[in-house]
Amino acid sequence: MKILSSVKTAVAAGLFICVTIIVAFSASPAFAARSTATAITPLSATEASVLTFMREEEKMARDVYINMYKLWNAVTFSNISASEQKHMDTMKKMLDKYKLPDPAQDAIGVFTDANLQAKYDELMASGTKSYVDGLYVGATIEEIDMMDIQHAIDVTTHLDVVNAYQNLLEGSKNHLRAFVNALNSQGVTYAPQFISQELYDAIIDL
Repeated sequence: MKILSSVKTAVAAGLFICVTIIVAFSASPAFAARSTATAITPLSATEASVLTFMREEEKMARDVYINMYKLWNAVTFSNISASEQKHMDTMKKMLDKYKLPDPAQDAIGVFTDANLQAKYDELMASGTKSYVDGLYVGATIEEIDMMDIQHAIDVTTHLDVVNAYQNLLEGSKNHLRAFVNALNSQGVTYAPQFISQELYDAIIDL
């Protein structure tokens, strides 16, 4: 019994020492500094503006493709609109993380950003002319998207946001390949409008 009592006393003393160490460490300046370091650093005004824009630009692409699928019943539009929805969701997660308001409206074809609204209307007018025009609009959107995503990466210092943009960029490359292949099947050779020929060739040749 004395041995058991001694063991209990030793265990209790050990626990007391551990708790004391933990409390003392938690109250130390080093621990406080480390906790502060893990806090989320707000985005700059430029980063916030670009992220907000990218959320709606992904919506613009999705909305155009939804309408192109309804019009031309081509699975390419359906598949890529679903992918654009995932891109939208990714941007929404970033907005939520940095406590930024979401500009995206529920209605298809309605945008908060006036420039995106004008671009959407322009692309829709062109894409409704023919199936080939619809595919051409898709390739155009993906080129513009890649340019804007690269700009977004260039002005961002937050690695989590950079990673999100890089995922979008790879998706846009896949989408461009899909639209170019669909155009090829219609006997149309697509030429890049916004990205360099070298970059275009590198994307398409993968």
